[in-house]
Amino acid sequence: EAETERMRANLLRAISHDLRTPLTAISGSAITLLENDNLPDWQKKKLLGSINDDAEWLIRMVENLLSVTRIGLESARIEKQDEVAEEVIFSAISKFKAHFPGVAVTPQLPESVMLVPMDPVLIQQVLTNLLENSARHGGATEITVSLARQGNVAVFTVQDNGTGIVRERLPHLFDGIGFLPEKNGVGGRSQMGIGLSVCAAIIKAHGGEIKAESRLCEGTTIRFWLETEEVDTEETEDEQ
Repeated sequence: EAETERMRANLLRAISHDLRTPLTAISGSAITLLENDNLPDWQKKKLLGSINDDAEWLIRMVENLLSVTRIGLESARIEKQDEVAEEVIFSAISKFKAHFPGVAVTPQLPESVMLVPMDPVLIQQVLTNLLENSARHGGATEITVSLARQGNVAVFTVQDNGTGIVRERLPHLFDGIGFLPEKNGVGGRSQMGIGLSVCAAIIKAHGGEIKAESRLCEGTTIRFWLETEEVDTEETEDEQ
C-alpha cells in the first residue's frame, strides 16, 4: 500500500508538471497569433508548428494516462492472451518512426515466432515510451530493439547510443522522480519520467520485471521480462 501511494503521488506530481508546460506554450502561441494580424508567414508557421508539437506531446501524455487507468495503480489483473511478440515490436517501431524519422531503429529478433501472453496495446505502449525517451530525452540517433528467449521468459531490450543517465538517477528511474536533467528536454522542457513510471506499472501488472543500465556518453539499455511458455528442448533438438 505504501509503494502504491508513493507511485500515485509521484505520478500526480509528474502529470501536473508535464501537462502544465505544453498547455502554457499552446496558449501563449495561440494568443500571439490572435493578437497580431500582421505577423509574417514564416513566424505564423513557426508558432503553428510549436502548437502542433505541444499538442502531440499532450496526446502521448493522454495515451500514458489511459494506460495507467486501464491497469490501475494497484496490483490489477489484466487480460493476457498469446500474442506474436515480433508484431507488437514492429507496431511500436512503426509508431515511433512516424514521429522520429531521423532516428535509426534496428530490430534483432529470433528466427522462430515467439508467442507471449500479454495485453498487446499496453506492451506496445511500453516499447513506444522507451523508444521515445531514448530519442527525445537521451538524444539517441541509433536504437536497437531486441527479443530473446531465456527458458520460459521473453526478454525485450531497448538499447540506445544516447547521452546516458547519471548513476544517482537509476534507482528512481521508474518511480516518477526524474529522468534526465532539464537541459536535455526538448524546447527547454524537463521530463518528470511519467512515461517510465507507466512502463513500470504495466510490466508489474503483467507479473514481469523491468531494469535499466546506463553509462554517461555511452547510452542506456532497458530490459523487461515477461513470462511465456517453456520451450520443449527435446522437440526443438528433434526439429534441428
